[in-house]
Amino acid sequence: MLYYAAPMEGITTYIYRKAHARWYGGIDRYFTPFIADRKMTPRERRDILPENNTGLTLVPQILANKADDFLTIAKRIASYGYDTVNLNLGCPSGTVTAKKRGAGFLCDPDALDAFLCEIYEKCPLKISIKTRLGVSDLKEWNRLLDLYAKYPVHELIVHTRLLQEFYTGRPHPEAYADAIERLRCAGIPLCYNGDIISWESLQNTVDTVIKNTPAVRGMPGAGGLQQTNPAAGAPFPERYDGLNRIMIGRGLLRNPALVKQLRCSGQTGKDTVTEGGPDLETLRAFHDEILDGYRQIMSGDLPVLFKMKDLWAYMISSFTESGTVNAHPTAPCAATAPASTSHVRKNAAAYLKKIRKADRLSAYQIAVDNLFREQCP
Repeated sequence: MLYYAAPMEGITTYIYRKAHARWYGGIDRYFTPFIADRKMTPRERRDILPENNTGLTLVPQILANKADDFLTIAKRIASYGYDTVNLNLGCPSGTVTAKKRGAGFLCDPDALDAFLCEIYEKCPLKISIKTRLGVSDLKEWNRLLDLYAKYPVHELIVHTRLLQEFYTGRPHPEAYADAIERLRCAGIPLCYNGDIISWESLQNTVDTVIKNTPAVRGMPGAGGLQQTNPAAGAPFPERYDGLNRIMIGRGLLRNPALVKQLRCSGQTGKDTVTEGGPDLETLRAFHDEILDGYRQIMSGDLPVLFKMKDLWAYMISSFTESGTVNAHPTAPCAATAPASTSHVRKNAAAYLKKIRKADRLSAYQIAVDNLFREQCP
């Protein structure tokens, strides 16, 4: 199984990625937050510099709805030695979709078709796509699949929700099964994205996809992750194209060890995600490296605090009553939505409030120190 780390604007910067790779690892590909400026801002350039991303595989992501803009940005990215870029057709943020970018571009398949025709003809890089199922109706997915099948898509990453569903409600893995059925002949590799937050959610997703994919279901022994391939010592679905790539976003932000735990579960067949509590010593080291990284490149306390508070909206999930991550933000834009504290230990929730109220790094560090001191055994 290949695991990808989804991009999250403002959070999964190179500072975060390097720290995650050092303390947790297990990610086959990290994707950058989208680049939308033709000229590329200094921040965007710094984020993709090879020297800032040593030791990990990185795929830069582009947000554009004009072919000239996409090609200009891709050319700049190529100058740094990259051979692949990812087109963002999945972002549901209102400020993005109002300009018919991200998932907003899906509302005009004809314009999208013309756009893809030009960039696949002229771009010197391989182009993968991250998409949603449509805007407001699952019937739109058929048209989009027909469109994607026309082009040499390097990889299609499918967030199994509609634009209007944002990050709420259940995803639609059955629509992913449709993609496997329709794109197998086109030879387009597929990657699943959508609410993988535990070993159980991964099992259920794979089982649902298999049940809804006749071409897979009919093969001998198609029984989901519970069955293993003894010859390979790996989860059974790895034998099928379309079921061997998983992208994780919010689940990884809440539990940085998630992919490492999923890999272990796949090897042993036991749920190692829910066994025991989180390793708070590693989480603290991970946090401290991120904090130090931002302090080195940012001037003043407030910019650093903004970055760390955004991260804590997710990371507080490590301090739950059960010791496991079991909840997630459900607001339309999960990148900015504060995490619900209903599942968080009472004292941890109190410290989170202090973290959010801190207007100086000194006050922030005291709150963090006290949180880890109280929660660590």
